[in-house]
Amino acid sequence: MKKPLLAYIATLLAFLLLDGLWLGVLMAPTYRELLGALMLEKPLLVPAAVFYCLYVFGCVQFVVLPALSWQRAAKMGALLGLVAYGTYDLTNWATLRGWSVQVSLLDWAWGTFVTAVACSVGFLAAKRFVRSTA
Repeated sequence: MKKPLLAYIATLLAFLLLDGLWLGVLMAPTYRELLGALMLEKPLLVPAAVFYCLYVFGCVQFVVLPALSWQRAAKMGALLGLVAYGTYDLTNWATLRGWSVQVSLLDWAWGTFVTAVACSVGFLAAKRFVRSTA
């Protein structure tokens, strides 16, 4: 029970830290420029929290725990991010007025990268815990 919990916490913290920097610092002006009126002044915290908790749960169950190496966690994390963020971005591009190809490509690439990194961190933290308790 401790290994999955540690994997979840490490993956969640890595994801939140990286996504916070990306959305809050690095890309905030770009997203505001490209999305304009589609963006809220302040994000809604409850749906955001549910997304992060659910997405990281998927990362841990489908990538982190089954991985046998950090490289495999990174590759499968990238694949999960590619599929999940691609689904979101392509659906928005196909259905929302004002959603651009630039936003889709930026967000899709970011989701692929951040999921790979967060899954790798989760894997390494869980592996280190198992090694230190053995």
